Amino acid sequence: MSRKILILGIDGYIGWALANELIDKDYDVFGVDAFFRRTTIKSLYPISSKEYREDQVYILSDDIRYSDILIELLYESPDAVIHLAEQPSAPFSMTHNGAMTTQSNNVLGTLRLLFLIKEHCPSTHLVKIGTMGEYGTPDCIIPEGVIPHNCLDDVWPKCPMSGLMFPRSPGSFYHLSKVFDSLNIKFACDTWGLCSTDIMQGIVFGLAHETRFDYDENFGTVINRFCAQALAGIPLTIYGEGGQTRGFLPLTDSLKCLQIAIDNPPPEGTYRTFNQFAHIMSVKECAELVCQVANDLGIAASIQHIPNPRKESEDHHYHVVTDNLHNLGYEPNLDFSSVIRDTLLTLIPYKHLINKDIIYPTINWR
Repeated sequence: MSRKILILGIDGYIGWALANELIDKDYDVFGVDAFFRRTTIKSLYPISSKEYREDQVYILSDDIRYSDILIELLYESPDAVIHLAEQPSAPFSMTHNGAMTTQSNNVLGTLRLLFLIKEHCPSTHLVKIGTMGEYGTPDCIIPEGVIPHNCLDDVWPKCPMSGLMFPRSPGSFYHLSKVFDSLNIKFACDTWGLCSTDIMQGIVFGLAHETRFDYDENFGTVINRFCAQALAGIPLTIYGEGGQTRGFLPLTDSLKCLQIAIDNPPPEGTYRTFNQFAHIMSVKECAELVCQVANDLGIAASIQHIPNPRKESEDHHYHVVTDNLHNLGYEPNLDFSSVIRDTLLTLIPYKHLINKDIIYPTINWR
C-alpha cells in the first residue's frame, strides 16, 4: 500500500514540486491550499491553472486556520502531513499589515493543526518547513535544534523534557513566527506524544516540476532574484557589503531532503530538527557566481552594492551542524553553477515579462 501524504500549501514553490516528485514515486498525495500567492504576484515561469492542478491531484481550496475540510482529510490518517501552508517572506512581514498577516497565518494555522492532529491522527508524522533564520547568526556552532538532555544533567537534572532548544535570534516578524511554531510543536510532542520533524531550511533556488518562480523583493529568494536581474539586464543588487552568510540548496535537494524525512519518521513523542542546506555561501559569492554563469551564457551581468534595507550583520561567524540528514543518506548537490545555468536557460523565453519595478527593495526594516 502506498503511503498517504497530505501537503498543506501544495500549490506553492516547494509544495507543487514535492507533490509531483512523490506522485512519480507512487505515494498517495493529496493537499490543501488557500492559493494566496496567485493573488499577490504572477510567477515568471508560466504555471498551470488552479483548475488543472485540482484535476491532476486531489486539492481542496481552504485556509487551514478555519477549515473543516482539514478535519476531514486528517480523518484519513495520513502517514505524514507536510506543512508548507505558511507566509514565507521576511520582507513582507516587516510592514504593519504584513506582520499581522504573517503571524496570524503562521502561528495560528500551526497551532490549530497541532490540536487537530492530536484529536484525529496522533500517530501522523508532522513535517514542518522552518528556516535557518530562526537561529540568526550567533558567534558559536549551531546544533540541530535541541541540546541533548544528558548535557543538562549537572545543571538541571530533573528537567522532564527531552532537551532544551538551541537559543533563537530571529531577524524579522516572519522568522519570529517560525520560532513560535517550533516552540509550539516541541511542546505538543513533549506533552501529547506527537512526532515531528522541524526542518530549518536554508535558502532554496532553482526550478523543478514546472513550479512557480518568484523574483520580487518579497517572495524572490536571493539567487532566484539575481537570476531575474541578470536576465532583465539590470545589476544584481547586493545589500550592503554582501558578507551575509547563509545555507543554500537547490529546489531538487529540498525535495530529496523532504522525502528522506517522510521515509524516516521519528518515534512518537519525538521532536527532531534537520538543519537543511547543501552549501554555505555569502550573498556576495552568490552574486559573483550568478554573474559568472550568466556571462558564460552570453548574458551581460554586473553587480551593484546598495544600502542594506535590513537590520542584520554583514560580517559574522556561521557554522552549522547538519548531521541528521547526512546520516540518513542525503548527498548534497554542490554544483550550483549547473543549477543556475539550467534556471537561466529555462527562463530566457520569459525574460521580457520581468517587471523591473518589483525587484528593488522598498521595505525598510529599521
